[in-house]
Amino acid sequence: MSVEENYKEDLLQDNAMMIEQGEGERLELSTLSITFKVTSEMSNDQLGVYEISLPPLAIGAKLHYHRFMDETFIVNEGTVTIQTGDKEYQAHPGTVIYVPRLTPHGFKNDTNDSAKLTLIFNPSQKREGFFRDLLQILSEDPVDPQKYLKLYNKYDSFPVDETNMIPIRQ
Repeated sequence: MSVEENYKEDLLQDNAMMIEQGEGERLELSTLSITFKVTSEMSNDQLGVYEISLPPLAIGAKLHYHRFMDETFIVNEGTVTIQTGDKEYQAHPGTVIYVPRLTPHGFKNDTNDSAKLTLIFNPSQKREGFFRDLLQILSEDPVDPQKYLKLYNKYDSFPVDETNMIPIRQ
């Protein structure tokens, strides 16, 4: 039997999921909120989709990179400043930025208006654990740089500059 005919033996299943606007687990901190749309558990760790809301002048992440996953940004509302390497772009609604692994990148809201974007991680590397622990670490005053770095590294994130990695404006 040829490969073309083998598909006729596939066992089809309807495992689709629909996540409506406003649905998904939401985590909040004064500097941002994250809503889990497609989780590692849902996708067998293949894909993570997260909605990020950035208030005015908030930093999402300073310059960092991933060794084993790609990240895609989709701007939904407002203007988001995306940094890749030593370049910065003003990304407006509808803009898609694909950041392959080993590409330094960061993002922030440099405006006086709120911004909303979708982040897609492939594979997801259990990113929900990163976001949960990140919000806990960032709620401490002061933020412990060693705890932050340990968390970053645990979830395949590596700061370009360890002396300037905490996502706060100075």
